[in-house]
Amino acid sequence: MSLILGIESSCDDTATAVVENGVRILATWTSTQAVHEKYGGIVPELASRDHLRQVLPAVRVVLERADVSLDEIDAIAVTHGPGLVGSLLVGVSFAQGISLARGIRTIAVNHLHAHLLVHRVHAPDLEWPVLGLLVSGGHTELVRMDGPNSMRVLGATRDDAAGEAFDKVGKLVDLAFPAGPIIDRLARGGDPDAVSFPRAMLKPSGNLDFSFSGLKTAVAQHVRSRMSAGGRPLAEDERNDLLASFQEAVVDVLVKKTVLAADRQGLSRVVLAGGVAANTRLRTELEAELRTIGARLITSPPELCTDNGTMVAVAAEQMIRAGTAEPVRNAEPNLPVCRP
Repeated sequence: MSLILGIESSCDDTATAVVENGVRILATWTSTQAVHEKYGGIVPELASRDHLRQVLPAVRVVLERADVSLDEIDAIAVTHGPGLVGSLLVGVSFAQGISLARGIRTIAVNHLHAHLLVHRVHAPDLEWPVLGLLVSGGHTELVRMDGPNSMRVLGATRDDAAGEAFDKVGKLVDLAFPAGPIIDRLARGGDPDAVSFPRAMLKPSGNLDFSFSGLKTAVAQHVRSRMSAGGRPLAEDERNDLLASFQEAVVDVLVKKTVLAADRQGLSRVVLAGGVAANTRLRTELEAELRTIGARLITSPPELCTDNGTMVAVAAEQMIRAGTAEPVRNAEPNLPVCRP
């Protein structure tokens, strides 16, 4: 039996978990920092300070809920990048401190790998290779995965990540941060065909990269024109139509690129990962379109799509089994999916 303590502190969530054998979640805990809401985005210094306050209680909570002692933990898995350097250093330093004091090994986990591998909790026997669509506030990438530590980026955003576009559009219409879940909910009451927004880089060239900055600008221009014309904020139905149309444009691009990549690579298994993977419209449309080429979509529950400690522990278990696990040495804020 293997017991791994996972620690995630790359951005604004202090998350911990205890996972047995990489598939059984004994306990999990996430503390999300509400302090950033009034700023409309993450304030790095505030984030790292809150991690300092939360990391010890977060570890204590999962150990207590899992009914295990620190001496029973076989390894401490910790996110070492990418992310905010101050936030990462809190988790890394905490894990190293426990390791030195108690003689427990540490395992350095790439945050992006953790998102892409968390599906192993509910699909442990899924065969490689797998195509991964990673969609979050900081990343939008299509990744071919031939193993837990063998990944190749097929396409990536050239500017804004999809999740970042959701948050910025939410700010344009005065939604709270983070705006992704709110847009998902409000868009259900809107018409996705109400506004014709651009779909960037969907030409027949077959390019697998993404671009969402133009879409974000188009939404901003639309909002400004409607407000100046009426001299008032958007009415609720007009706002919902705009959000539904924006979301449809994002989903349309993500789905078409993913289906193209799966077909081109000859892959019949596709993993949807990252915070935006919780979006209901994206899940529905991607599953339906993949079915047309005989491919299967693997999704995780919404609570495992956003940052969490479980994904870190699961990734570490996969690395142990593959013989690629390494101790954490330092924070790497710009760590890519795969090194050059």
